[in-house]
Amino acid sequence: MQQKFKLSQAFIAKYKRKKPPFGFNGLGELVYMRTYSRLKENGKNEKWWETVQRVVEGAYTMQMNWIESHQLGWNPWRAQKSAQEMFDRIYNMKFLPPGRGLWAMGTPITEERNLYAALNNCAFVSTETIKDDGSKPFTFLMDASMLGVGVGFDTKGAEKIMVKGPTTKREPEVFVIPDTREGWVESVAALIDSYFHGTPDITFDYSQIREAGVPIKGFGGQSSGPEPLREVHETIRGVLDGNAGAPITITTIVDIMNLIGKCVVAGNVRRTAEIVFGDPYSEEYMDLKNYEVNPHRDQYGWTSNNSIFAELGMDYSEACKRIVGNGEPGFAWLENMQGYSRMKNGKDNKDHRAMGGNPCLEQTLESYELCCLVETFPYKHESLEDYLKTLKYAYLYAKTVTLGKTHWPETNRVMLRNRRIGCSVSGVAQFLTYRGVGELREWLETGYDEIQRLDDVYSDFLAIPKSIKTTSVKPSGTVSLLAGSTPGVHYPESRFYIRRMRLSVNSELLQPLEAAGYKVEPAFGSEDSTVCIEVPIDVGDGIRTADQLTVWEQFSLAAFMQRHWADNQVSCTVTFDPDKEAEQLEQCLNYFQYQLKGISCLPRFDAGAYKQMPYEAIDEKSYNKMTKKLKPLSFTKMKGEDAEAEKFCDGDVCLV
Repeated sequence: MQQKFKLSQAFIAKYKRKKPPFGFNGLGELVYMRTYSRLKENGKNEKWWETVQRVVEGAYTMQMNWIESHQLGWNPWRAQKSAQEMFDRIYNMKFLPPGRGLWAMGTPITEERNLYAALNNCAFVSTETIKDDGSKPFTFLMDASMLGVGVGFDTKGAEKIMVKGPTTKREPEVFVIPDTREGWVESVAALIDSYFHGTPDITFDYSQIREAGVPIKGFGGQSSGPEPLREVHETIRGVLDGNAGAPITITTIVDIMNLIGKCVVAGNVRRTAEIVFGDPYSEEYMDLKNYEVNPHRDQYGWTSNNSIFAELGMDYSEACKRIVGNGEPGFAWLENMQGYSRMKNGKDNKDHRAMGGNPCLEQTLESYELCCLVETFPYKHESLEDYLKTLKYAYLYAKTVTLGKTHWPETNRVMLRNRRIGCSVSGVAQFLTYRGVGELREWLETGYDEIQRLDDVYSDFLAIPKSIKTTSVKPSGTVSLLAGSTPGVHYPESRFYIRRMRLSVNSELLQPLEAAGYKVEPAFGSEDSTVCIEVPIDVGDGIRTADQLTVWEQFSLAAFMQRHWADNQVSCTVTFDPDKEAEQLEQCLNYFQYQLKGISCLPRFDAGAYKQMPYEAIDEKSYNKMTKKLKPLSFTKMKGEDAEAEKFCDGDVCLV
């Protein structure tokens, strides 16, 4: 039986009445209450100190049980001191675990069900070995997605297995689907394999699946009923029928993956994160999101970001023409991903087995590999020495997650060997504004060296391999909102703006928001069920906005971070004026292809004003007028409400 680590109650008591440093005029606290504050056994929501306590105790429980099970010598006093320091740095948001960790660490999901995969942000699976793997790449993506892990995949399995179709010489087999995640996944595996191996057709029995609206324990939310699963069975069957008697095509591979993504969304994981990597010279692949060519795909093509495995020295002109239309494809230089760590260190071929990356493309990954990302906020530190201390605990959290086994043998094999982690930085725009590029370079390089030193120390302490790579720049999203930080390397759209969020009309969060003076109104188009909350935001004096940065500066910043910090990758979406800068993209790619591992580009179109836009730029006068009406926000008296767990990566740029 596992032991559980506990923080000192005397230590915890010091934080119970403190006001957490949530950012952005209550937005950070609202995001926390909506997304990460779990419902306790007494029916009330966690407070921030309780969430941090659960997460830290969960992490040190993992460490303790690893050390004890391998008889390596656990020191309770040193562990208590270390855990208290980690608690303080998470509480004050000098670093934060991923959203997945804030939600799942220290809960029955990990401590009773041992679903440690749920602590990881992202994964990748290749279809190249589809002849041997059969349905496995598809069901891995489905299983991981249902656990909240964003998944990348490729199309290298095209032409490598025949779609035989089910045999008509034997009676169909009945598959009674258990009302579990595993049952859903196994049903899709049985269906796909019947087409690959020519086994009897499958008839599904959905009678055991709970009705729509029934609460789901553990992962939160409500059951969708059997309809999303029934639909994915029917649509996958239709796709494979269309490919029957021939080798599997690129379109079939991507269709099945996208249909699974749509099912997962409808099955109560509200957002999906998929990325597909394809051949830049394949017209079939490049046209997958051309809905004039593939009109049937407009119902599910949105579930993935589509990128290409760009070749160094290739002609980028055709890809750039497509980008101006819809922001795709993105670019991944697999040769650089495999050959380099930080670009400044020269070629090391350390990641020669890498096959792709995650949906936001900040992680180089092998097939079936997962990774945990943590986020640090350099600008929230007064000194480099203090930041180096934060890096110790951010690193230690991520390294600890690698101790948890998954339920996939292929994943365990690669993760036990690689121990890959991603220590990220956010608030880069804020740091550059107030401290400058020279100091940023010093902090990044000194910090990187410190993480390598820590990896020597703690890999030895835990008696596990050193991490193959340790640093990244993630795009961030809700996690950076908690801390009041700009996301990753990205600049804000406006200094002053209104951030709108939607809540159910029955949400217990509404009364405290209204009492504090926030504007709450019916959500346009869903007036009976949803309300819209307006939060005024000021990202800080002197910070430039995204439209003030040229494409060249944005590419340069990504390359700077890839050179001085990220040995994995930098997730960066370059925004550009399609009328003035589109013609410069090809030259940017030509120059920077030797300095980057991945990049995406998004045209800035004036969508025009429409009701209740998520972000609306305002001037300082409007901002001051809105904030004068606000009173202190307090959720202490609200009734309990289960949070809507953030799934997948945490960044809006890779969630579709």
